[in-house]
Amino acid sequence: MSFNRRKLLQTSSAALATSFCPRLLGRDPSSAGGNIKLGISSYSYWHFRTKRVPIETVIDKTASLGVSGVDILHRQMDSEKPDYLQKLKRHAFLNGVDLICLSIHQDFVEPTAEARNKNIEHTKKCIELAYQMGIPCIRLNSGRWGTARNFNHLMELRGNEPVLPGYTEDEGFKWCIDSIEKCLPKAAECGVILALENHWGLTRTPEGLLRIANAIDSPWLGVLMDTGNFLENPYGKLEQIAKKTVFVQAKTYHGGGEWYTLDLDYERIAAILRKVDYSGYISLEFEGKAHADEGVPKSVETLRKAFGIS
Repeated sequence: MSFNRRKLLQTSSAALATSFCPRLLGRDPSSAGGNIKLGISSYSYWHFRTKRVPIETVIDKTASLGVSGVDILHRQMDSEKPDYLQKLKRHAFLNGVDLICLSIHQDFVEPTAEARNKNIEHTKKCIELAYQMGIPCIRLNSGRWGTARNFNHLMELRGNEPVLPGYTEDEGFKWCIDSIEKCLPKAAECGVILALENHWGLTRTPEGLLRIANAIDSPWLGVLMDTGNFLENPYGKLEQIAKKTVFVQAKTYHGGGEWYTLDLDYERIAAILRKVDYSGYISLEFEGKAHADEGVPKSVETLRKAFGIS
């Protein structure tokens, strides 16, 4: 009798993905018996400005706070080698923590097919990394035009970056949609959900995000709601994307934000998500200047209270 390990793990991953967000695969969340769970993004402990904080350290701190999951920032990983991936999976398991998302960076807003294909292959590789770690979801970006000088300049523009001269926004959307479609067979093979974030670029507005999400009919694509990436009038915009949301990253800013500060009403955001029967993870992305050992626990308590998480 042959034993196909990949097929077994693929089936298990698909089952986990279904329970991870029942609405994505057409199930009624009210009958799924699931409750919203809290996670912590490893980004909460490392904002690219200091020496990289090991993922193992984030797992330890998450466990000590009694939080259920860790959302791993790909650029924060020490390696992509199998022994490192399995070490992280083992460390999380022994600490009673789930690995819930792999937040990657890629850019499909590229004029040349060669550049887009490079980002497609990177995304497929990250899907495989998530699969090997037992992670049921990856964070996906649309990408952006690259006309801002740097991220600080992009924030000065309030995320509204000019289109690259000689091209149109419609072309950018086509590139992005076509690229995501090429990643979906790999996502289905590995049982990993692609969660497209409102993360600047084409997805800076709910209309842009939904233009992409609505153009692709696949149970392996959903929306990642970042509560802090709609800089003006966020609540109506969060409402627009809530129905398609399969994962939430919740921003907080104790000590003032690294790039900007929003005074977010999490009771109101929780009500928006309850209205659409969201049943999944709320992953804290602490982006304040306070030390993470101060800001993360305070933020955890805020989210626990707002979402009724014990």
